[in-house]
Amino acid sequence: GFYVVGYFPSYRNLSEVPDVKFKMCNVVNYAFFSVNSTGTLTVNNPLLVPQVVTKAKANNAKIFVSINEAATNNFKNMAATAGGRNNFIKDVMANVRLYNFDGVDIDWEFPRTDDGTDVTFTALIKELSDSLHRDAKYYLTMAITAGKYAGAVRDAIKAEVFGYADMFNIMSYDDFSSTVPYRHHSNYNLSVTSLDYWVTTRGMPKEKAVLGFPAYGRASGITQTGTTMSYRTILTDGGNGGRSQSDSAVITSNSAFPGGYTIYYNGQPTVKLKTMLAKQRANGVMMWEKWHDAPDANSLLKAACDTIGRTY
Repeated sequence: GFYVVGYFPSYRNLSEVPDVKFKMCNVVNYAFFSVNSTGTLTVNNPLLVPQVVTKAKANNAKIFVSINEAATNNFKNMAATAGGRNNFIKDVMANVRLYNFDGVDIDWEFPRTDDGTDVTFTALIKELSDSLHRDAKYYLTMAITAGKYAGAVRDAIKAEVFGYADMFNIMSYDDFSSTVPYRHHSNYNLSVTSLDYWVTTRGMPKEKAVLGFPAYGRASGITQTGTTMSYRTILTDGGNGGRSQSDSAVITSNSAFPGGYTIYYNGQPTVKLKTMLAKQRANGVMMWEKWHDAPDANSLLKAACDTIGRTY
């Protein structure tokens, strides 16, 4: 069926994400467990993990563990040796069984063709696929670049990897500039570009392609940090732009930005368009992340589900 994937970060409070947000998804990714340079995993917020697993399963969603790196180059260093990859896979399998996960989502941002990590990444994914798919038991998914820009990052995903993973979460967002104003980080055109590249040009199987959209906004042309804002906050703080669902809102002035600033995000109409695009040309949508979404009728997950006729 059509995937609706939602990430649940380990630093969120489960009580602030209503049950319906789990019902709306058929895949929930717990983010993150973090890998060190020798392949050992750190469980972030271990007391929360079983609660999220239970909540997902109670709402008929699959629950995957998303794995990132605790520090830059940990994936690179771990994957560089057969021993490192073996340690990692053993620890992954142990944690999957311990917490009763249904699968694993790899969030290596990013392997590259210019430092050899494309080769070690491919080896890692093949070996991990072999372990997870034994007896067809567990899923393997990964987060990948939007694919807009030619070069070392998008080229690192080799065609053979399409056969090893079950699903590719395409991160069609964060295409912004800290110096150029008035630029949307995740407009509809970027989604088209992503599917043009991955599915049409590269030949990713349509049934494995999942189109990502953000539940947060980014200001463009602002060099200061902290100018991302959750969709739910944009709706409450974003003036008329936020409440009108128009994809950009003027955030009222504060001490850091005396004149206010414009933030660019996806409202329900854009998410509906992106979901229709994914229905035609891919096999799912993914949202980062559940807590960012509005808790009411303005929900972006709701917009996606309504578009495909998914009940919740």
